[in-house]
Amino acid sequence: MLKVLKSGLLTTIQDMGRYGYQKYGVITSGAMDPEAHRIANLLVGNDQRAPTMEITLKGPVLEFQEDALIAVCGGKLSPMIDGETVGLWRPIYIKKGSELRFGNPKKGFRAYLSIAGGLDVASVMGSASTYLRAEIGGYQGRALDKGDTIDWGKPSESSKQTLKDLKEMAGSEPYQAMDWFVATEFSAPIQGECTLKVMEGREFQLFTEESQSLFFEEAFQIDSQSDRMGYRLQGNKLKLENQKDMISEAVTFGTIQVPAEGNPIILLADRQTTGGYPKIGQVATVDLPRIAQLKPGEQVNFQQISHKQAQYLLLEREKQIQQLEQGIKFKNR
Repeated sequence: MLKVLKSGLLTTIQDMGRYGYQKYGVITSGAMDPEAHRIANLLVGNDQRAPTMEITLKGPVLEFQEDALIAVCGGKLSPMIDGETVGLWRPIYIKKGSELRFGNPKKGFRAYLSIAGGLDVASVMGSASTYLRAEIGGYQGRALDKGDTIDWGKPSESSKQTLKDLKEMAGSEPYQAMDWFVATEFSAPIQGECTLKVMEGREFQLFTEESQSLFFEEAFQIDSQSDRMGYRLQGNKLKLENQKDMISEAVTFGTIQVPAEGNPIILLADRQTTGGYPKIGQVATVDLPRIAQLKPGEQVNFQQISHKQAQYLLLEREKQIQQLEQGIKFKNR
């Protein structure tokens, strides 16, 4: 069991999302950075879909009331155990009674904490993800708060062995991290401006030629009025050739809509189920984790790619994750 001593800015429990209920108006939710979420689980021997803590910018303070095997992946939010800086993207033994807290964020916006055995929370409609607006899933349908306590499930046999090995190495120390970590092709933070690979949206051709060019040639800034539902962008106003009434259609993670005022919105994990604004683009699935690590005030550029290219890049990334999974199993056996 762990106890929340301080809540942080926004800490929720997420998994890979709540699928199959959008037709009833229930949003998908899930981890904003699904790649960091999956790898954090792999590092501690969990199923990739197991619930993790999604930690936003200013992290919580957590007291572990049992020995545990953990991993922290995603943004560099300066995790510390009993005041000592601890590395990311690796398995870590944390001793009973020790305190995990987060310091000044250095790179990125969100981190994911996994615990061997998976966080023990109720499943709602097949998912443990927190849907804040409906107050369902996760921990009582809300962000974690001071005084909350959370259990975790039974670790796998390989996780138990890794925990045992690290505990022996730690001796009387409050923690012990593995001396190996995930390669930088997964863990390298975004530096400066971020370029997202984007396909033309369903209504791309309805925009003026100038707007089509500006979309791919000029940078946009993430507005402060952004959250898990969507990132509002500020920049050159995008205009339709002719105003047209739209019928609401299904939207997905990474859909880029343009409201009447001309500022694009990238729809994210807590997006609505349908949207009635024209869709100028769709972020390639392989780049969705990069969006999650962007914060208000930072800039994004869009690079045009084809649907075929997006499929190829995603397949290659999945191959890399499968290879990583096998490598982790080999290291932890």
